[in-house]
Amino acid sequence: MSTHAVTPLPAEWGRTATTVVMPTYNEADNLPAMAEALMALPMEGLRLLVVDDNSPDGTGKIAEDLAERHNRPDRTRMSVLHRTAKDGLGRAYAAGMTRAVDEGAAYVVQMDADGSHPADKVPELLGVALATGADVVVGSRYVPGGTLSDAWGLHRRLLSRWANAYASTILGTRVRDITGGFNLWSADALRAIDLATVGSAGYSFQVEMKYRALRAGHTVMEVPIHFEDRTVGESKMNLAVQLESVAMPWRLRARATRATGHRAR
Repeated sequence: MSTHAVTPLPAEWGRTATTVVMPTYNEADNLPAMAEALMALPMEGLRLLVVDDNSPDGTGKIAEDLAERHNRPDRTRMSVLHRTAKDGLGRAYAAGMTRAVDEGAAYVVQMDADGSHPADKVPELLGVALATGADVVVGSRYVPGGTLSDAWGLHRRLLSRWANAYASTILGTRVRDITGGFNLWSADALRAIDLATVGSAGYSFQVEMKYRALRAGHTVMEVPIHFEDRTVGESKMNLAVQLESVAMPWRLRARATRATGHRAR
């Protein structure tokens, strides 16, 4: 868990309706600390929405207990969206982001529950969006100042770098951390993307969302973060997710080519 000083926001900015969407599956040991870190941020407008995929370890019940502890009669600070089955990270994010926008969020933050994303960077992501007018702000491992956990070995570092270069080259983007999962979105950008039509079920959701935002003309900015390795639990990455991640950039490129061809006729 990051312990850097929190970037102060002007009081008006801190009241901006901002929802952190946090998918969970068997994160009972990680969620309480993450929730506490977010609830401690000096952001009056911040809410946490946990999207739990029927975790067998009781994460959903823990989330409900945390919400009961943090909510007040005049203000909902945390809520839980219970889904009936493990249906992929991308679909969990899409469901949570749709709920957040429907409930009035002006900005939505994607954030993992495993402690890899620094909660104290959330105010900075929002501050950059409000100061610059950017529609998407990426918490980036690969811009100057971004760092990776020392627990990441050489193979994992090279694989992550390759994945970013692979997707960015195929899609022709300049986003350095296009695969990263710590992102802030304006509600306008999410409406334009149309979450119901996003095809990625797994980690390729991160690539598809950024690419579609760029194609729609939205501004994407990156700010450096320190990416920590999870200390408890196991990664949800499996072979099917990896194969989808390899294929998705080509699908997106082909779809964009077809769309361009139709417009030209």
